[in-house]
Amino acid sequence: MTRFAALSLATALFAAPAFAEAEKYVLDSSHSQIVFSYNHLGYSTSWGMFSGFAGEIQFDQADPAASSVTVSFPVKSMLTGWEERFTHFMSPDFFDASDDEMVSFASTAIEVTGEKTAKITGDLTLNGVTKSVVLDAVLNQVGDHPMANQPWAGFSATTTLVRSEYNLGMFAPYVSDEVQVQISVEAMKAE
Repeated sequence: MTRFAALSLATALFAAPAFAEAEKYVLDSSHSQIVFSYNHLGYSTSWGMFSGFAGEIQFDQADPAASSVTVSFPVKSMLTGWEERFTHFMSPDFFDASDDEMVSFASTAIEVTGEKTAKITGDLTLNGVTKSVVLDAVLNQVGDHPMANQPWAGFSATTTLVRSEYNLGMFAPYVSDEVQVQISVEAMKAE
């Protein structure tokens, strides 16, 4: 899930004017979300979200593939819309999460695939398991923020995770093993 945010950030790398070196951008936590969904027994789609997380991009606008993205947040910042579901997700059936357990994503490669698209590969650590994932990223917009009066960028990204690969497979395949992840983030140039 975290990797999605990282992917989105990296996408901004390929649409901006050239600079001599990478510049630091930080996530706007108030406008960055990771939404995940999964099929529940064929009857419905259930949704959850992470919001308010931190991350940064080292943005090389002249060579986007040389950029990098890192994101992290506590697993207990998950929002499910129903307290009993959240409690079950944090139980030994799934995360068995401690208060300081983090989800993290760190990019390892960025492949620019179009004027506003890229594939961001990175290491996602979820539930104590680290695996390589690929985010399909899109640059939404880059420019000066009309209220903050500083350089800003917005990104979207998607990926699919297989929850059993992260030791979170209870009730699969009845509750889908595949989890769809959507990321939407904004990032501001660091002062």
